[in-house]
Amino acid sequence: MDKTKTDDVTVSFRIDRELKEQAVKLFNELGLNMTSAIQVFFRQAVREGGLPFVVTTRVPTKATIAALLEAEGIAQDPQHPSYSDMNDLLDALNS
Repeated sequence: MDKTKTDDVTVSFRIDRELKEQAVKLFNELGLNMTSAIQVFFRQAVREGGLPFVVTTRVPTKATIAALLEAEGIAQDPQHPSYSDMNDLLDALNS
């Protein structure tokens, strides 16, 4: 069945201003506008028969958060050694 523009409806909802600004920035980086991004979400939810991601109340532990922050610091440190492939890493570990 071919959908025409006359089948479109308007959906209106309220959202925190800062969250919207962050989402708009992200969607723009992905080449999407807000409408397209929401349509992608709705289509994927319909295909999945539920939310297209896991919703959980689990919160990362302090150790996990600390490890993530440490990894982020390492990734941004140009003085920290990096390895282009597994052989380089194994050589460094064996030396």
